Amino acid sequence: MEVLSDNNIMLSVKAGDLDKMGLLFERHHNALFGFVFRMTGQRAFSEDLVQTVFYRMLKYRHTYKGNGEFKTWMYHLTRNLIKDTFRKNNKVDYHESIGEIAKNMAEGAADEILEQQHEIEELSRMLNNLKPENKEILVLSKYQELSYKEISEVLNTTETNVKVKVHRAMKELKNMFLQKSI
Repeated sequence: MEVLSDNNIMLSVKAGDLDKMGLLFERHHNALFGFVFRMTGQRAFSEDLVQTVFYRMLKYRHTYKGNGEFKTWMYHLTRNLIKDTFRKNNKVDYHESIGEIAKNMAEGAADEILEQQHEIEELSRMLNNLKPENKEILVLSKYQELSYKEISEVLNTTETNVKVKVHRAMKELKNMFLQKSI
């Protein structure tokens, strides 16, 4: 059985085979949730936004051209939704406590797991203190593991510009870490 590419599946959805959207959801909802959660810090809010992204993919399927990567189009829609949501809802509390997630871990977690959780929590705090554009570019490159080319398409800029922005954002994060260590 031949595995269909995301582009071919989305082109089928665009042509009216809406059942194929389920395949795209299965392939991408976890990664998309990770991106949205890292940007917003809210679990339930992120789950809702991911559902909305897939709804928008169906609603705006006619805009999908199929000449770029599906993933790029998906992240572009997601970024726009996050921006629209934050703009409309200025009073949203964007950061769910990482400590709450730790409480949901199985009881009796080893000290090693707790130490890792502390490091993740600290990194998350520092990431949340970055300028939004720096946070976004680091999440796309380091957490979502998009290539510079893919990020350049999502952000509608050049690969060189993405490389510079990632470098600057990493430098800012490193400086924050060094300031904390002093």
